[in-house]
Amino acid sequence: MEFSSRQLRAFHLVAQHRNFTRAAEALFITPSGLSVLIRELERQLGFRIFDRTTRQVSLTAQGSELLGVTRPAMNALEEGMSRIEQTVKNKNRRISIGTTPWVAAHVLPAAIKEFRDRHPDLQVQLFDGNLRAIARRIEANKLDFAVGIFDRMPGIKRVPFFRFSLMLARPDDGRPIRHNTSQWSALGGETLISLTKDYPHEQLIDKQLARMGIACKRGQTVNLLDTQIGLVEAGLGIAVIPSFGLLASRDRKVRITELDPVVTLEFQEISNRGRKLPPEAIEFGAFLKAYIARRVDGR
Repeated sequence: MEFSSRQLRAFHLVAQHRNFTRAAEALFITPSGLSVLIRELERQLGFRIFDRTTRQVSLTAQGSELLGVTRPAMNALEEGMSRIEQTVKNKNRRISIGTTPWVAAHVLPAAIKEFRDRHPDLQVQLFDGNLRAIARRIEANKLDFAVGIFDRMPGIKRVPFFRFSLMLARPDDGRPIRHNTSQWSALGGETLISLTKDYPHEQLIDKQLARMGIACKRGQTVNLLDTQIGLVEAGLGIAVIPSFGLLASRDRKVRITELDPVVTLEFQEISNRGRKLPPEAIEFGAFLKAYIARRVDGR
């Protein structure tokens, strides 16, 4: 004699609810479909398991005995299935984050490694791309969240993430550093190596120079922060870089000093407004913020 787990599940739900309609809702089938399962089970058993009237449903003596026999096995099956499901979920736990290529190359790998040392069962997928490509992936729910400098966009939730400051990078001439702060006015007449206008902080730099009436000689314009720092190291000019650029300049022969007055650069965290972030993504976002503060501000 063979019974399906679905038949036994239907039997247990009817015994629990004493009502075919409520039991059918719990099993996500129609009451008539549930009645078919119970009739098939009774036919296979050769005896009735429920007494049914228009007002109530009750177990027969044989039904009560069957319930006592099958309950331990059903409980064990449900507990085992739940345990296996949780194990699979843990193995497949995954979050995804997007950011621009430089931050993806110099900040995220070590941060992900440190986070995964604490959460070895969690996969963190990284997407590096330009701001527009990142925003499109957020809109399409292909990324949990992203960090960078983003404009307001419909359907996108944008919250402050981290505030960086603009700093001055000069070639290291080997002389002792007297001051950790440089004045913006000191840039006057210097050859300024810049990034392309695709970088939002370049617009901040131009506005600050114009506001203070500072005229620089325009040096090369390049696409990558690493290239910009390399040109400074070679003595071909100076550069104004975000403070996260410290991570790329520590092993280079350049000097980084703070600029006075301070000009800040706001990074935002963006996510799809119609989607709730998984707890793991929220936890990683908080960890990443603390990691950046430790690596950049704790220099």
